[in-house]
Amino acid sequence: MGTLDLKPAIQDLKVAIQETTLIHPSQQTDENKSIFLSNIDQVLNFHVQRLNFFPANPHFPPETAVARLKSALEKVMVAYDFLAGRLQLNHQTGRLEIECSPSGVGFVVATTEYSLDEVGDLDYPNPAFMQLILQGLDKFDDQPLCVFQVTSFKCGGFAMCISTNHVLFDGMSFKIFLENLASQAFHDDKPLPYPPCNDRRLLAARSPPQVTFPHPELLKLKPSIGEEEQNPLVFDSKQENLDFKIFNLSPNDIRYLKEKAKAAEINPTTKITSFNVITAHVWRCKALSYDVENNRERESMVLYAVDIRSKLKPPLPVTYCGNAVLSAYASAKCSVLEDEPFSKLVEMVSAGSTRMTDEYARSAIDWGEVNKGFPNGEFLISSWWRLGFDEVVYPWGKPRYSCPVVYHRKNIILLFPEIGGGSSNGVNVLVALPSKEMEKFQALFHKYMA
Repeated sequence: MGTLDLKPAIQDLKVAIQETTLIHPSQQTDENKSIFLSNIDQVLNFHVQRLNFFPANPHFPPETAVARLKSALEKVMVAYDFLAGRLQLNHQTGRLEIECSPSGVGFVVATTEYSLDEVGDLDYPNPAFMQLILQGLDKFDDQPLCVFQVTSFKCGGFAMCISTNHVLFDGMSFKIFLENLASQAFHDDKPLPYPPCNDRRLLAARSPPQVTFPHPELLKLKPSIGEEEQNPLVFDSKQENLDFKIFNLSPNDIRYLKEKAKAAEINPTTKITSFNVITAHVWRCKALSYDVENNRERESMVLYAVDIRSKLKPPLPVTYCGNAVLSAYASAKCSVLEDEPFSKLVEMVSAGSTRMTDEYARSAIDWGEVNKGFPNGEFLISSWWRLGFDEVVYPWGKPRYSCPVVYHRKNIILLFPEIGGGSSNGVNVLVALPSKEMEKFQALFHKYMA
């Protein structure tokens, strides 16, 4: 356990664009249809960038990998035909839709004069990593929903960065997309191993909507759902002067937190999982580090995503393509977070996940139909820890490391894997806070691990 002292060796990767093109499906698809977007999809109109670093493979130099990727993408776009489309506002319904079209997926080929080893620690979210996708995004005028950028290093390794509008995929459906993409890169003409379920009406609101629960984790806004002047508050990306640190929890640290949760009396239904104990620990530190007067009397709410595929009745297909996650929450006064035993915090986090039943999930979706609002809490814990992007096997091997391209936001705390991914079982906690709050957060993080 500790604060990682990782630094980028290079802050300007000197990326040069070599080629910009648009990729289209290998077969004719229906270009005269609109894709319905659920109320969960509607509020996620922003791009997410995911990086995969691959070491040099003498059998697959970057130019060979690029050719294989282009061919594989053309094949998978037959099943994922909406990738070539563009986002449109239906003025009659006030809802965002994907207009299927032949516009295409952006594909950028680039180079850098550095080797992969010269870049520094890959699990340090280097702001320079933005060059591995942003320069590619700037080459397209009509805002593709999906853009690939493959940047080769002088050592023969390369980075594959994929930027997708969040309306396309959640973490699980993107992992399945990567599995399908990788399968088609082998050139063995096998069908997709996981054909996507593209019926997003499975998560349509009921008619009429039935909001059967209070939803303090959601905030009602006045603008219509199609207006983009206001973003979800928890996703607010306004610029602030923030300190940035990575806190590491080893497998032993996580076991310690689990034992700590068991040390006091706890509700027998509480699930003492790795995620629940980490979330409880981070929540306590974040809430108590808040720089306001009378902080002990303040109510703190943490949000965290829950996959609802298995929660619904009947369950959604595992291969459901779209966003099938909702924000669970735990809420308490800061005095409770400070004074109560750790087991109580874990109990509250666990209860937030347990609360997400079929009826609660349907009520939240219906709330979005009636109120047009967004997730809203003090902060969101976004876990990339066990999504398994680095376990996908391509013809040139698995990624050395897979991670998000990070924006420093005080209201989003990221959990992401150490290098080694699922085999390591440790987790890095990425935190961005104003200087005074960061000092307090760091002190509390270590205090509550003692």
